[in-house]
Amino acid sequence: MTPPNIVLMLIDDLGWRDISCCGSSFYETPNLDRLAVEGMRFTDAYAACPVCSPTRASILTGRYPARVGITNWIGGHTTGRLLDVPYLDHLPAEECCLARALRAGGYATWHVGKWHLGGRPFHPEDHGFEVNLGGCSWGSPRGGYFSPWGIETLAEAEPGTYLTDQLTDLAVDLVQRRDGRPFFLNLWHYAVHTPIQAPAALVEKYRAKAHRLGLDRLQALEPGEPFPCAHKRHQRVTRRRLQSDPTYAAMVEALDSNVGRLLRALDDAGVTDNTLVIFTSDNGGLATAEGSPTCNAPLAEGKGWMYDGGVREPLLIRWPGVIRAGSVCTEPVTSPDFYPTLLEAAQLPPQRQQHLDGISLMPLLREDGPFPQRAIFWHYPHYGNQGGTPGCAVRLGDYKLIEFFEDGHLELYDLRRDVSETHNLAAEQPARAAAMQRLLTDWRAQVHAKVPEPNPAWVG
Repeated sequence: MTPPNIVLMLIDDLGWRDISCCGSSFYETPNLDRLAVEGMRFTDAYAACPVCSPTRASILTGRYPARVGITNWIGGHTTGRLLDVPYLDHLPAEECCLARALRAGGYATWHVGKWHLGGRPFHPEDHGFEVNLGGCSWGSPRGGYFSPWGIETLAEAEPGTYLTDQLTDLAVDLVQRRDGRPFFLNLWHYAVHTPIQAPAALVEKYRAKAHRLGLDRLQALEPGEPFPCAHKRHQRVTRRRLQSDPTYAAMVEALDSNVGRLLRALDDAGVTDNTLVIFTSDNGGLATAEGSPTCNAPLAEGKGWMYDGGVREPLLIRWPGVIRAGSVCTEPVTSPDFYPTLLEAAQLPPQRQQHLDGISLMPLLREDGPFPQRAIFWHYPHYGNQGGTPGCAVRLGDYKLIEFFEDGHLELYDLRRDVSETHNLAAEQPARAAAMQRLLTDWRAQVHAKVPEPNPAWVG
C-alpha cells in the first residue's frame, strides 16, 4: 500500500459542540458534516490540556505535556492561592517532532498557520518542516483577522484579506505544487481564537438567524463568581448558556467554508483516495471569559478548565478505503495518539529515541482489532484566563477523577451517565476515587509533573 498523504487540521479553541454533526443547531458546517459522513467521528476525543501550547506539543511529540515540560500556553503566568510553576517556553530541539520523523521517511513537510511553540530558533523549520507559512511565537493574530496582520512569517495580502482564507490559499497552493512525494500538511488555523472577527456579510446572516430563532431575546451570558487568579480577581467569570453569538457563528462558517475549499483541492488534485485527513481542536471552546463567544453544553465549562468542556474535542478522520464511511467511535482517545497513529499509517517505524505516551489508533480506524483500555491523563498546574484553578485529572473507562490543587479535593464522575459532570461520586465511591487518585499520583511521579506551592502573599 502506498503511504498516504496526511492533512492535519488543528483549529484553535473550537469547542466539542461547535460543528453541526457534533450537535450545534446554530452554527452551520456543511463541509465538516460531509467529512464526518465520509469518515469516522469520535465522540470522546480529548486534547491533552485545556489550553493550546501544551496540546500542540503533545501532537508533535506523542508525549504528555508534563513529560515535555510545556504545561501552560506559552507566555501565560499568574498566581492565586497557589504560586505558578515553571514551564518551558519552547518545544525543545531534542524532541523528535512528528515532521522530522515523517521527513526522514520521505515525506514533504509543510506547516501553515499558528505555531505558538517558541520563537526562533524553535520555529517549525527548526523541527523538521520544509515550509513554514505563518508559524511563529504568536498565540493569536495580534493585528486581527483582516490584513495587514503583521505576522513575521507570513507575507501580507491585499488589505482586508481574511486570514483564514489566506492560510487556505497557501495550503491549496502547496497541494497543487506537490513534487510527487507523499506530503504532510500541518494546517493549524488561528481561527477561532480571539479576536472574534468574521466577514461582515456572514455576521449579518447570523444576526438575522439569531433574531429569527428568538435567541437575541434570551439571556445568553450569566455572571458568576470572582476569578481565582490574581490578575483578574476583581472581575467575574461570565458563562455563556447558549450558542447565539453572530460573529462567532460567522467565524465558524468561514472556517468550514475553507475546510471545503481544501477538500475540493484534494479532489481536483486526484489525491483524495490516498489522503488521510484529520480535523480536531487544541482545547475546549471559550465559554466563560474574554467575551464568552460559545457554549459547550452539555459539557461543563470550557477552555482553561479541567472539566470536559475544557478538553473534549471534535475529531473527524477520513481515509478512503481504510476508514468505513459514516462510522462513529466512542472509545476515549487523546492528542498524543496522533503521533504513533500517523507513523503507522505512513508505514514508518516508531521513534525509539523517545518515550511515546500515545498509542496508535489504527485498530479503531480499521475496526479490525482490540484496543487496550488505558488511563488518559491531564495536568494543568496553572491559573488560566478563564476561571479554572490548577489541577490534574485521569479518565479510566467511563470514570473521570479530578484533583484540585488549591485544597486537594477530589471530584469523581461517571461520564456515560453524567456527561455534564454535575454529580460528584467521590464520597459515594471512595474506593474507586482512592484507586484513581493513586493512578494519578503515580503518573505524576513518572512524568516529573510539577505541583504548585501555596502563595504566601495571597490574601483571600
